Amino acid sequence: MSVNIVADRGVGNAEGPAPGPARRRWRVSSALAWAAVTPFAAWAVARGAGLERDSLTTQLMTGTPYVAAGSLLPLLLAALARNRTATAVALITTVTLGLSVLPRAFRSAETVEGTPLKVLTINTLFGHAEPGAVMDLVRRLRPDVLSTQELTPGMVEKLDAAGLGEIMPYRVLEPEWSAGGSGLYARYPLTARKDLFEAIGHNMPAALMTVPGSRPIEIVDVHPFPPLGRQVYDWTAALDALPSADRDTIRILAGDFNASLDHAAMRRFLARGYLDAADGAGEGLTPTWPVNNRVPPLITIDHVVVDRRVGVETVSVHTVPGTDHRAVFADLRLPPP
Repeated sequence: MSVNIVADRGVGNAEGPAPGPARRRWRVSSALAWAAVTPFAAWAVARGAGLERDSLTTQLMTGTPYVAAGSLLPLLLAALARNRTATAVALITTVTLGLSVLPRAFRSAETVEGTPLKVLTINTLFGHAEPGAVMDLVRRLRPDVLSTQELTPGMVEKLDAAGLGEIMPYRVLEPEWSAGGSGLYARYPLTARKDLFEAIGHNMPAALMTVPGSRPIEIVDVHPFPPLGRQVYDWTAALDALPSADRDTIRILAGDFNASLDHAAMRRFLARGYLDAADGAGEGLTPTWPVNNRVPPLITIDHVVVDRRVGVETVSVHTVPGTDHRAVFADLRLPPP
């Protein structure tokens, strides 16, 4: 049997009292312990080494925070089995997964004195996000930059009718009647950057923005294909094609990356001089997708990514009716010129 209950009765002498009630000790078989430990250990190795390659393993990797929490169960089973080797492997697995996930819940970004810059990003789900709700966020949070994905020509018209043009008059838009449309809106002048990088997947407009009291900064609207089927190769190529941090340029990338911090491709991109703002602010475990009436948000794939010289004050996530993505807002500080 997998679980044994061992009865342990006291031993009395001929003249002593009768044995007391049995004490039950739970014992788990080593086979069950190893069956529980092995898949979690394999997951920890795959995540640490970035072994996801195909669509299925890439999608599964977004579940790492839940696997990290679940790894406590095989640790308990291994301890109950009194199998030292299994317990050691389970403990290493839990610690490894925990160290990859838990830091996102604690602030790590330094406070930087500089020019404030507020960035808001939202995937509008084929232009179905309620424009009134988007405008409520814009009026309440007062972003300097709004990065939009799945922006349709119809959504552009609705946002203008709701008053976005009056608040954020500058724009670099590439709308489409599909998931491919994207666009940048800003309070400050924008100049389109056409040759900054090769946009693989959906439209990813980039612009140079003039910010009073700061050097000009580059803004990139990010939206690669989701890693579904053979698109996983385009997704990887898109993240690899994003521009690296530049010593002479302050760059901010915001959008639906279709990637979490547990993806090797995303970590590889961040290692090129960037910080995920939510991670730095201790909000890196706040999920952004999916949002609907039946399923709560489960994974974090929408990001504001900043040059490591940029300070991160706060990051918050907001639900907008009509879209399956939550909006991400980051209050940043630009370094002095």
